[in-house]
Amino acid sequence: MALSRLHCVSLIGLEALPVEVEVDVKKSDKLVLVIVGLPDTAVRESKDRVLTAIHNGGFRLPSSYCTVNLAPADLKKEGVLYDLPIAIGLIRSSGIVMNEQISLDEYLIVGELALSGELRPLSGALAIAMLAKEQGKKGIILPAQNAAEASLVKELSVYGCKTIQQVIHFLQNPTSLVKTDPKPFDSPSATSPAVDFLEIKGQTHMKRALEIAVSGGHNVALIGPPGCGKTLMAKAVPGIMPPLTLDEALEVTRIYSVAGLLPEGKSLLTERPFRSPHHTISYAGLIGGGSHPRPGEVSLSHHGVLFLDELLEFSRSILEALRQPLEDRRVTISRAQGSFTFPTDMMCIAAMNPCPCGYTGHPTKACKDNPSQIERYRNKVSGPLWDRLDIQIDIPPISPIEMSNHTTTESSSSIRQKVIAAREIQYQRFKKSKTNGQMSPAEVKRFCHLNQKTWTTLHLAIEQMGLSARACDRILKVARTCADLTQAEQIEEHHLLEAINLRNSTIHK
Repeated sequence: MALSRLHCVSLIGLEALPVEVEVDVKKSDKLVLVIVGLPDTAVRESKDRVLTAIHNGGFRLPSSYCTVNLAPADLKKEGVLYDLPIAIGLIRSSGIVMNEQISLDEYLIVGELALSGELRPLSGALAIAMLAKEQGKKGIILPAQNAAEASLVKELSVYGCKTIQQVIHFLQNPTSLVKTDPKPFDSPSATSPAVDFLEIKGQTHMKRALEIAVSGGHNVALIGPPGCGKTLMAKAVPGIMPPLTLDEALEVTRIYSVAGLLPEGKSLLTERPFRSPHHTISYAGLIGGGSHPRPGEVSLSHHGVLFLDELLEFSRSILEALRQPLEDRRVTISRAQGSFTFPTDMMCIAAMNPCPCGYTGHPTKACKDNPSQIERYRNKVSGPLWDRLDIQIDIPPISPIEMSNHTTTESSSSIRQKVIAAREIQYQRFKKSKTNGQMSPAEVKRFCHLNQKTWTTLHLAIEQMGLSARACDRILKVARTCADLTQAEQIEEHHLLEAINLRNSTIHK
């Protein structure tokens, strides 16, 4: 009987932290297992599960006093990742495994055990594999269902096992398992969008606004009466977005894996996420959090679209919480055990009615709300939050003439090619995958040059529209995107005027 040391991880937020599993076995009158090292309820309850899995796996532990220490002792251990390394440590320390052919110092071992000795799939395999590579490990041993996901990390040997017996056989004979090879990443080709711009009647101005928004990664507010096409247009946006790069796909997959939302049988997400939470969602559901911090909808829409339909129906506290993720492209959640940061680099599309009944300014339907009701309704969105929505457009109802018009408009595929070309200009400008919507104030000053005439036009707009400094920066960012769509080096007056027109909504005047 001896001391065994194995390497495991603890998942905190999106991060995987190293944990060392120490197992010591001493002779005793009966079999006793004690787990120390700040384990939570799930880890403490693993004792009976692990012992039963070892027995049903065909191994017999002698009567002994077994101590399992999860180090570092000041880090709270949560979840079921430790079942497999604890079981392997008990078997090794009891002398059941003989003639080991591999060094366990070179591997991370994670997995949940069923009572039968089988391994169950886990969450966060990609984050765990990334940690293994960072630590210089040779490989990782984990449930077979997670092997394809973990193999996305290059230069790491990934061994997927179905049962505890397979793991023990691998320790004795490394050739008994074949490592999982990663599938080659092919940038996804354009797929048929759920809604094609070609199918949407009228609303040319709105389509142009969304084309500009996607090209520059700008947030959008769509204001209009019920039935004018706000939701339909938002659902068409993923069809004009460029495909994910491998790095972006890995980031998105990592978030969904840790959240336990990775679709079964899919190791890599290659489509941009589109999230549309209901207005009754909680703070933790939208922003993230909980006793064990998990990513919220703003992070689940990373590198994709967050669609907030009926924006003014969300609670004011939740709307104000959107400020940080929209401005910083990340959200930080503080808890007693530390601070957790989740990425939120997404495009936000907010749709809203101009008043509670939705018919203020409608050409044929009368509004039922009085001025004070309308003011209270609109004031749910504060000025600072409103400033963070780069594009704000009023959308009129579709006229009968537009509904009956069968003239062919531009398809999503055609718009997508223009978006890709505009983004390529931005990637070259910033020397990385960055869009105009992410420009810092210093970059706005550097890349958004205006001639004297154009500056005069901007100053007039600031005075007449009462724009804040932040709103002025947003207009310049949108103008830069308008120029990129025409492949213009300089922002011309017509680019600026278009950007100003895209921020000329009446809702906050």
